[in-house]
Amino acid sequence: MTRWGRRSLRVVALGVLVVVTATAGAVVPPTDPARQAEYWLDDYGIRTAWETTRGAGTTIAVIDTGIGRGPAEFDGAVAAGADFSGAGSADGRAPVGGETDRDHGSWVGSLAASRGTGPDTGMIGVAPEAELLSLSIGFGGNSEIPFADQVADAMVWAVDQGADVINLSFTTNLLEWDPSWDDAFLYAYDHDVVVVVAAGNRGTGTDRVGAPATIPGVLTVGGVDRQGVASQEASTQGITIGISAPSEELLGVSADGRVVVWNGTSGAAPIVAGVAALVRSAHPGLDANNVINRIVKTARAVPGVAAQPDPLYGYGLLDAAAAVSAAVPAVSTNPMGDLSEWIRIYRRAEQEPVPVPTTTAVALPELPAADAPTEPSPPFLPSIDTLVYGTVPLLGASVAAILMALGVTAAVRRIRSARASR
Repeated sequence: MTRWGRRSLRVVALGVLVVVTATAGAVVPPTDPARQAEYWLDDYGIRTAWETTRGAGTTIAVIDTGIGRGPAEFDGAVAAGADFSGAGSADGRAPVGGETDRDHGSWVGSLAASRGTGPDTGMIGVAPEAELLSLSIGFGGNSEIPFADQVADAMVWAVDQGADVINLSFTTNLLEWDPSWDDAFLYAYDHDVVVVVAAGNRGTGTDRVGAPATIPGVLTVGGVDRQGVASQEASTQGITIGISAPSEELLGVSADGRVVVWNGTSGAAPIVAGVAALVRSAHPGLDANNVINRIVKTARAVPGVAAQPDPLYGYGLLDAAAAVSAAVPAVSTNPMGDLSEWIRIYRRAEQEPVPVPTTTAVALPELPAADAPTEPSPPFLPSIDTLVYGTVPLLGASVAAILMALGVTAAVRRIRSARASR
C-alpha cells in the first residue's frame, strides 16, 4: 500500500459552525446561557458522574488544529503542546488552517475539558479537572508535511507525554489507512491509552465511516440529535461505531474566545473522550480495554434497536454516570478489536522462516592423480582407439559381406546346374 498523497487523501474536520451565541467575558444573567445550553451534561449523566469525579489526574490529548491560548475557559487546562504541521507554533496553541479549520481544535478541546469562566458561568467541559495536550496538525492543504506523518508523530508524542486518552475528530474518507498508523496506534495501545475517534458527518460529504475510525481498537463515536436519534447530517453509519453521543447543537469555545453552536461527530468524540477521562480518574487501576468496555457495556439501549453493535448507534447511547459507577465485569481484550491481529493477517501474514545461508567450509575428497602425459603419435598411424573402434569392426564387416556374396554366388550356380541337367 503506497503512502497517501494529497490527490488521494481528503481529510475532513468533522464540525460545522451553526451560529454564534455568546462572547466570553460578556455580562451574563444569573442563569448562565452557556451552562444552560449544555444539555448533554444532564441528559447523558455527566453531572451525576461529577459526584464521583471530575477527571482529576488524567490527561486528554487533542490532535487537531490547536487549542487557542486566549480564552479564559482554557486557563490552567492545557498542560503542554507541540506542532506537527510545520505551520503552527512550538507549543501547539496557534490555530492552524483557514477560517473553517482554525477554531476546530479549540471547539474540540472545550467540550473535553474546558474550565468555564467561573463556578457556574462559561462553557465547561465533560472532564473539567483533566489536563489537555494541544497537538496541532494541518488538515488538507494546510501543511506541506504528509498528513499521515503528522498524525503518526503526534500520536507517539502524546503517548510519551503521558496521555491517558487521545481524541481524533477528523476522517480521511477512506476505509484503509497509511501503514505508518499501524505502529503509531499500536504504540498507544501498548502504552495503555484510550483512543477516541469521530465517525464522520454525512452533511460534509462523508457517506461512510473512514479511517481512523476503521482502525481496530479505537472507540468510534457516532452522533445523535437532541432526541437521541441518529443524526442525518452530523453522523455517518458503519459497523465500527462503538458508542453514540450528542452531535447537534453543541457549544464550542473558539480560539478568540467566542462561544459558538456547532454540529458534528467532531463534538461527539470529545464528549466521549471526557467520559473516558472520568472513568480513568474514578478507576485508576483499569486498563484501556476495560475503560472502553465500561463505556460501551453501560450504554443506554436505543428503543427499537436490538443489534449490538448497531451500524447507527454502536452499543447504544452514552451514559457517563453508569460508566463511572456501574458494576461491569472485567475483560481481557478490547471490545473494539485487535489491531495487532489485523496486522498479522492483512499486513504481515506469517511465513516460514527463510533459511539462512551458511558459510561453513565443506571438506571434499581428493581428486585422483592425473594420467601421465604421452607423446602424441603421428596422425597417419593407427592408434589403439582407431584399431578397436574403427579398423577391426570395419574389417569384420567387410569379411562378412564377402562371405555372404560368395555364398549367394555358389547358391545361384547350383540352381543353374540343376536346371541344365534336366
